[in-house]
Amino acid sequence: MADAAAGTPAADLPAEDAKLATLARGARGRVQAAEGAAVRDETGRTYSGATVALPSLGLSALRLAVATAAASGARGLEAAVVVRRDAGLPADDVDAVRDLGGAGIPVIVVGTDSAVLAVLHS
Repeated sequence: MADAAAGTPAADLPAEDAKLATLARGARGRVQAAEGAAVRDETGRTYSGATVALPSLGLSALRLAVATAAASGARGLEAAVVVRRDAGLPADDVDAVRDLGGAGIPVIVVGTDSAVLAVLHS
């Protein structure tokens, strides 16, 4: 994947990454969560999740998507997209991508207005 530039519309991402953005937006919207995320594994399968904010359990959307991929047998990741209000993605979220996918995996942060806010790497 060629890195997207901040300000690029998510619709202008490569098709596979634009699909992740759509899945992440859908996960966020279904439950009115603060964040939605989606990841693509080494075989092209996708996994999505939304922020979990329970009194006894809190998970970011990206950590949930990575955990779902791992629990489904994924052995690596190709890309991740997070939809949130700002570009301030916690380092622990990027670390989760690195734990499953290794170094250099693009983590694209897309705003609620569908503009790319940042592209980080695991």
